[in-house]
Amino acid sequence: MNARVEPAVLDQLRAESTCLVASAIETFGVQLRNVGFADSTIRCLFGDLSPMVGYAATARLRSANPPMEGGNYYGRVEWWRYLQSVPAPRVVVIEDVDAPAGRGAFIGEVQACVLQGFGCVGVVTNGACRDLPQVRAMGLPLFAGNVAISHAFAHVFDFGSPVEVGHLRVASGDLVQGDVHGVQTVPLAIAARIPAVVDIIRERRRRVAALCRAPELDIDRLALLMQEFGIIQMSQ
Repeated sequence: MNARVEPAVLDQLRAESTCLVASAIETFGVQLRNVGFADSTIRCLFGDLSPMVGYAATARLRSANPPMEGGNYYGRVEWWRYLQSVPAPRVVVIEDVDAPAGRGAFIGEVQACVLQGFGCVGVVTNGACRDLPQVRAMGLPLFAGNVAISHAFAHVFDFGSPVEVGHLRVASGDLVQGDVHGVQTVPLAIAARIPAVVDIIRERRRRVAALCRAPELDIDRLALLMQEFGIIQMSQ
């Protein structure tokens, strides 16, 4: 299992938007700027909820096809034991491997209740969710590829392995953040240093906004400010 960060750092990240945190991550140069976040196929279903931060509990599921024997799939106690092994707070990240994904919804009112009981603070899936009003009332953030009426034959068949949702690769124990903009992973090695960089970026935004609100915008001053922040390069 990956290392943890201090609870105070989690609280700080939870108070920030994914956009600010993403901008802060970029300054460390630990990954390319086109990785580390899910694409637009993973959408926030409850945009009014606060940002979600927690450690990834990963799983893979199928929902489209019935079992070889019997009429239904059943839950796996081993899945619950695995959830308990992941540090809290936990974000469940589920890859639906059906093509297309999301024929049935694994996450609905009952599963959401179970996951909250295990200290889960959000769910991310390329598949489907359902019972949205009920889950919204629980305050559990959902990020999904679509919604579905039925759970069909949804069942977890593997857990704890790396998964991929919306071109975002997530390993068990990765630090995950999500809000109205989407979902990203936060590299654990730099997580504790991100809040201070976020403060710097916020102050830079404030200075740009103040300059742009002046009665007459001074292009030269704006250019110098943008150069100071490394946003543009001035020709010599």
